[in-house]
Amino acid sequence: MSEPTHENLMKQLIDELSVFGIECTEAQADLLIKDLELVIEKNKAVNLTRIVALRDAVTLHLVDSLVPLGTKAFKPSNRLRFLDIGTGAGFPGIPLAIMTGMNGLFIDSVGKKVNAVNDFIDQLGLANCSAMSIRAEELALKEPASFDYVTARAVAQSNVIIEYSAPLLKFGGQLVLEKANLTEEELQNANYASQVCGLTRVSRETLELPRDLGHREILIYEKDHESRIKLPRSNGMAKNRPLIPKK
Repeated sequence: MSEPTHENLMKQLIDELSVFGIECTEAQADLLIKDLELVIEKNKAVNLTRIVALRDAVTLHLVDSLVPLGTKAFKPSNRLRFLDIGTGAGFPGIPLAIMTGMNGLFIDSVGKKVNAVNDFIDQLGLANCSAMSIRAEELALKEPASFDYVTARAVAQSNVIIEYSAPLLKFGGQLVLEKANLTEEELQNANYASQVCGLTRVSRETLELPRDLGHREILIYEKDHESRIKLPRSNGMAKNRPLIPKK
């Protein structure tokens, strides 16, 4: 089968997003597909993704990054600032920056990935975002309570991401967390961690990606009370000694 054209991929993206009530202009779709093409090309030199078939990548990278825009609780605007934790190849950070106009900071601990993402940002001409190699705990010390939204996609267990996010969010800010497989245990641990860290879950929505490419759960937590513990904890504590309810 021949590779789809840039225009074919744009149409696929616009059509698949429309299923979730998300309007994508041709100009936005053009930029989003250019980003995807840059990622796939860079992946030949730097390991960024295992998904290299363009049709699947449209769904599993772009649409998957943007489905939170179809939820009722996520209300971004170009006046707001968001942080993408564990951005990898720039997902969902770059697609959200393109679609919403929000100012974005994308962080990852792997320097090669951050360098690649900054290259993508430059080549796409995006002035509203940048990437940085830094741990979430370290950023929380430098920029506490600085973000209206924190996003995370396929990074770590929910309770760990909640702990990372809490000191970075403004009061009233929200964590938008996307999960492929959410067990009842993970959900209970997340609810416990959110209570400890000053967040409350305000939304849980489930959906199926187009072409039977996967189940998704979108959890949104709002920072609405003070943390019971001092945050951030030391580097690695959230992951190595996660907040879980006592049995």
